[in-house]
Amino acid sequence: MKNWTKKKWARIFYLFFIYYSLGGVVFYFLQDYILFHPVTLKQEHNYNFKQAHKDLSIPINQEEEINLVDFLPGGTVKKGIVLYFHGNKKNISWYADYMPLFTQKGYEVLMIDYPGFGKSKGRLSEKKLYDWAMQVYKLAISRFPADSIIIYGKSMGTGIAAELASIRDCKRLILETPYYDFPAVVSHYLPIYPVRWMLHYHIPTHTYLESVTAPVSIFHGNSDWVVSYSNSKKLSREFKPGDELVTIDGGSHNNLFKYDLARKKLDSLLAN
Repeated sequence: MKNWTKKKWARIFYLFFIYYSLGGVVFYFLQDYILFHPVTLKQEHNYNFKQAHKDLSIPINQEEEINLVDFLPGGTVKKGIVLYFHGNKKNISWYADYMPLFTQKGYEVLMIDYPGFGKSKGRLSEKKLYDWAMQVYKLAISRFPADSIIIYGKSMGTGIAAELASIRDCKRLILETPYYDFPAVVSHYLPIYPVRWMLHYHIPTHTYLESVTAPVSIFHGNSDWVVSYSNSKKLSREFKPGDELVTIDGGSHNNLFKYDLARKKLDSLLAN
């Protein structure tokens, strides 16, 4: 009986080890496909957005090209420009419905697609995300002073936005549903793996916040199951005087601006 029990447990351990190892190998080599969900578009694709916009491109080299859309405010007076870094899904089209939050308040919005997203061409890497963000900033600073530039990140884009704000001046950094760092998010879903050593992407938002001199505003719902609210609570430890965490009670990952508190707070930030 004892020998049978030992064999049973040895078999269970063996199967666990096999599946654990196989799962780790699959995640390591396919993590880009697991973490990012881009939808590519043909280069001749025409965006059919309701709000006024311009389709722009920034060629980097023969293999790489940044596609971005410039959403234009409705009035004649421009308060400034928002550099909007979106999440890990689809492309610019998926996030265009949020643009009236800014354009109706007199702000122009520049939104890029990351390498392999939409009409942007290139291979994705953490360094490239930062480099491309810098290209967008250079485009903005050529037309607007730094104190008229708001850097905005949503979900995956929050770490990119924070990195840019840590090395370039801006009016304000706004983060919607941010993560402490990439491993903190992935560990939530894969707690049995040493993801910090497995990931090709780390994007340490908390480290970048330490160097951001502009005011920081974070929006996060306490019912967010994609990037847990605890990430923002931890980020708030890096706050300097004047920074703020706006908690949306009951808010989840993609519905914060259905809540009056979020809309009113964003309106007040854009009014100043």
